[in-house]
Amino acid sequence: MEIILTESVDGLGEIGEIVNVKPGYARNFLLPKGFAVVADKSSVKQFEHHKRQLERKALKLAKTADAMKTKIETVVCEFALRAGEEGKLFGSVTAADICAKMAEAGVELDRKKLQLGDAIKTLGEHKVAVKLPAAVVAEINVTVVAAE
Repeated sequence: MEIILTESVDGLGEIGEIVNVKPGYARNFLLPKGFAVVADKSSVKQFEHHKRQLERKALKLAKTADAMKTKIETVVCEFALRAGEEGKLFGSVTAADICAKMAEAGVELDRKKLQLGDAIKTLGEHKVAVKLPAAVVAEINVTVVAAE
C-alpha cells in the first residue's frame, strides 16, 4: 500500500516521502495517528500543494532540534552514589534517573528517546545519546562519583 508520510517515522521515512507499507500497518497505526495519508491521485495532487508548507515545518523542526541539542549538551548530569572498592555501584543509573536530573536543570526529555543500552553500573564519565527530531542526536555527559 502506498502512503505519503505527513510526519517523520523512525525506520520508515521522513516527512513528504511516498513509501510502500503493509496494509495493516497503514490502516491500524499510520493513518489513525495522522502520520500518513493514502497516496491516491487526489491526495498526491493535494500533497504537492502542501509540500512547501511541510518543508517549512521540517526546517523549523530541525532548528528547534538543534537548539535543544545545544541546550542538552551544556548540562552535565552528576550522580553521587554508593560504590564498592572496584568502582561498581550498589545500584545503577537508569534513563529515568537521567531524565529526572535533566528536568532539574530545566530540560524536559522523554526517557524513551535516550539511547542507553543498559543501566550505568560503574563510576566515571559516560556519554548517553539522545535521539531528537529531524535525525539530530545529542549527547549527555553523565558523571558518576562515589558518595562518601
